[in-house]
Amino acid sequence: MNVTLSADSDLLHKAREVARRQGKSLNELFRDYLRAITSARPDTSPADDLFALMDDAGGRLDNRGWRREELHERR
Repeated sequence: MNVTLSADSDLLHKAREVARRQGKSLNELFRDYLRAITSARPDTSPADDLFALMDDAGGRLDNRGWRREELHERR
């Protein structure tokens, strides 16, 4: 389905630049944005979404812990 939108030229220029840096067309960028905002769960906070992304990233600590001194060590 085609939809006609309007935006000022400066905004379009910036959006096209973002799309170019991501290797996408402006249409792809817009479709990705629509997918992202429609798939967001309204019952969660942005922090919940961030934690879900971190869980999905698959990083691990291998039971590594830190001592307080290590966390506050200056380099």
